[in-house]
Amino acid sequence: MKDYQKEFLKLAIESGAFKLGDFTLKSGRQSPYFFNASALIEYGELNMLADLFVKKIEDAGINFDMIYGPAYKGIFLGSLLATKLSETSPMPICFNRKEIKDHGEGGNLIGAKPEGKILVVDDVISSGLAIRESLKLLEPFDVEIVGALVTLNRQERGQNSDLMASSELKNDGINVFEIISLDDLLSAEGIISSADLQKIEEYRSHYRGTDV
Repeated sequence: MKDYQKEFLKLAIESGAFKLGDFTLKSGRQSPYFFNASALIEYGELNMLADLFVKKIEDAGINFDMIYGPAYKGIFLGSLLATKLSETSPMPICFNRKEIKDHGEGGNLIGAKPEGKILVVDDVISSGLAIRESLKLLEPFDVEIVGALVTLNRQERGQNSDLMASSELKNDGINVFEIISLDDLLSAEGIISSADLQKIEEYRSHYRGTDV
């Protein structure tokens, strides 16, 4: 793991965003770890979190004109990143509301009109459904999706094959960039106990998707 990845994992653990134990996921799978990005807001180290996003962007060499944050976790994560990047150059952002508004400005998008090269920012990729929903919302606009940036890639099987969700998206032309992945967690000796690493390895052997 790179230094900024270790910093993020430590921040996630200290804030309670990353928890170890026995958890039932939305998919029904029993997981030895759980990630809740909302805890990062409660913890308050938001400037540090934004800095870690920027380090990932610089490390991966991602170039984009604006940010799109899917409701709900992507709204605050994308806003944090846009605020940090706007310290040096304006960074527009838009996000969606879950329900279409039929009065006032109307519609289901808030913020800048989607245009140019867009980076989707969200918390976790599991099945890839949330990111695909974002792509569908952006279809009517003349945009180029440069990729999706997430805090954690669970590297689990996607919706339509044994491929991991990020690989399915890559096959469709959408790159996924993560601060940490399931594989990274397994190299976090000294941060995660040996017993918990063993449980994560067993989970990976059951549910990890294949790469492209």
